[in-house]
Amino acid sequence: QVQLVESGGGLVQAGGSLRLSCAASGRTFSSYAMGWFRQAPGKEREFVAFIRSGGSTYYADSVKGRFTISRDNAENTVYLQMNSLKPEDTAVYYCAATYNPYMLSSRHVYDYWGQGTQVTVSS
Repeated sequence: QVQLVESGGGLVQAGGSLRLSCAASGRTFSSYAMGWFRQAPGKEREFVAFIRSGGSTYYADSVKGRFTISRDNAENTVYLQMNSLKPEDTAVYYCAATYNPYMLSSRHVYDYWGQGTQVTVSS
């Protein structure tokens, strides 16, 4: 069982930056692939980025070049650095964990989810 707790959300002006953190419980964090997803009001939860246990990363086209996912296995934490934020980035952001190394852009392969953190970008 893995518990995930996100933090770092808030209100920021367009063009600003935020860094989200996701702290995980458990002793096998380094074995998990970790993903970030987001959900805006009235929309489905969508993929943002993932990082495999080995460190390789992948991003949604909408955030590529602006967001960076990273992990610190010693701290059992995954981060999402978000720069050049836009109003359309406004959403609740969730981190997720899975042992499955495939299809990591699909929310259906993740076994564990955090409670989410709100990010609001004003224009």
